[in-house]
Amino acid sequence: MKSIIVSIAVAAGLTFAGSSMSADMPPLAKKNGCTNCHSIDKKVVGPAWKDVAEKYEHDAGAADRLSAKIAKGGSGVWGAVPMPPQSKASEADIKELVAFILGLKK
Repeated sequence: MKSIIVSIAVAAGLTFAGSSMSADMPPLAKKNGCTNCHSIDKKVVGPAWKDVAEKYEHDAGAADRLSAKIAKGGSGVWGAVPMPPQSKASEADIKELVAFILGLKK
């Protein structure tokens, strides 16, 4: 019985933590489903956006490359799980999201 109560408490805590992690995400990220796989500061399915910003901090072509990766999808850079193409996201939305991500430098 005690282990069931502890399990429920842990599950509730993880649920709350997951929802609070996406609280700082821009509405555009929520609208386009980015929060299903990404958070700002923790790896979920995909990398944390702060890690992406850090990796590409000194890369002049990062905005274009990340925009293309969001639109077309990709794999192999952050692990084995591929990022599916976000073909329903508009070009303007993608550019705004990329600007937000790259602005998260540590």
